[in-house]
Amino acid sequence: MKMVTENQEIGGVTKNARNWVNSLINKLVNVVINAVKEAKKLAEDDPRRVVHSFKVGLAIILVSLFYYFDDPIYDGFGVSAMWAIITVVVVFEFSVGATLGKGVNRGIATLLGGAFGVGAHRLAEFSGDKVEPIFLGLSVFLIAALVTFMRFHPKLKAKYDYGLVIIILTVSLTCVSGYRDDGVLDIAYIRLSTVLIGGAVSVFICAFIRPIWAGEDLHNLTAANIEKLGIFLEGFADEYFKSLDRKNQETKKTSLAEYKSVLNSKGTEESLVNFAKWEPRHGKFRYRQPWDQYLKIVAVTRECAYRIEALSGYLNSEMQTPMEIRAKIQELCTKMSTECSCALTELSAAIKKMTRAAPADVHILNAKNECKNLRSLFSKLWPDADLVDIIPAATVASLLIEIVSCTARIADSVHELASLSKYKGSNDAMRQSQTGKEKILPMTSGVEGSHNVSIMVE
Repeated sequence: MKMVTENQEIGGVTKNARNWVNSLINKLVNVVINAVKEAKKLAEDDPRRVVHSFKVGLAIILVSLFYYFDDPIYDGFGVSAMWAIITVVVVFEFSVGATLGKGVNRGIATLLGGAFGVGAHRLAEFSGDKVEPIFLGLSVFLIAALVTFMRFHPKLKAKYDYGLVIIILTVSLTCVSGYRDDGVLDIAYIRLSTVLIGGAVSVFICAFIRPIWAGEDLHNLTAANIEKLGIFLEGFADEYFKSLDRKNQETKKTSLAEYKSVLNSKGTEESLVNFAKWEPRHGKFRYRQPWDQYLKIVAVTRECAYRIEALSGYLNSEMQTPMEIRAKIQELCTKMSTECSCALTELSAAIKKMTRAAPADVHILNAKNECKNLRSLFSKLWPDADLVDIIPAATVASLLIEIVSCTARIADSVHELASLSKYKGSNDAMRQSQTGKEKILPMTSGVEGSHNVSIMVE
């Protein structure tokens, strides 16, 4: 009986161990499968990521040849050849502009840092053996402090921050290593040579093998953001007034949440502009392309997106306007939303094709006319209505009117970009955008204490 009990206990332990091992194996398999799925999704979302990965690997293996050939390459550079590999790792970026910017920063910064380090070392030699380490330490302190303070300057930080960091690094390494080695000039020369080689290999591979241009990405992102706003406005009216559809027909399904990515794209846009300024002429983008104008466009686009964010809050708001009030403003609000959507779609298409966007001005003019009609409507209706019922409708109308104004400003910015970039027919578009200029006047709903509504009038 005792033997049977012991056998059962052993069998139970074995079974538990087997179950634990099987569970562990299943978890590992699931982790691997999920990792493969995530990697596949990353590659499918942007196939350029795969190409970029292979380009980085190719650049590293090329500069690694300094270590694989003893004579004469390794004998000429020695262990300092490792700096070429380090340069590739830290310089090679996704876009040509980012890589070129980092490469130029690193090359010039290494040259300046090496010059400062050698100069400090030569001056320290005249001060005597006892004073030399103090002089070198003081030199490193002053240069590091000064350059670090320069990094706080907005313009320097935006474009040359990486180079300023490399100046500090190079000065420190040159002064420290040169104190125990008399060949400080040779050290600086070899380090500069390896950095230039690594940077040149990175820039060459990045620019000539399936190049990825930051300027092109910025151009496409600007057009896509404008298009997302148009998509929301296209579906807003149907979504807001859908309960008024007597036949209960299904409204056109649109992605009403895509505009949210516009609110969080400021950092990406500013980085792309800084990278694009480093890039040479490529494709349809000429030399000295007005990249700063893109910042003006995206700033107005983001401002419009904030209005849309506020407008979207009324789709599922607890304080809803009665149906009979919404029915009276449905036609005008729908026309305003639709016209703005068409204008934004035209502007997005014009940016993509790099042509003038004259048709957008027609839609903007139509939207402004509907704004005037809406003002007239609010001045006549609901003199005795409850304030709580009127406020949501007035706020929606006010936001739509502000969106019309933002759309007009986006159009002006796009026309200015077309003129600066010399797009085909851009001068005609600029002349058309100057016609029909209108101003904003306050409008009230006719109820004391109600919200002011801005309206576009001639």
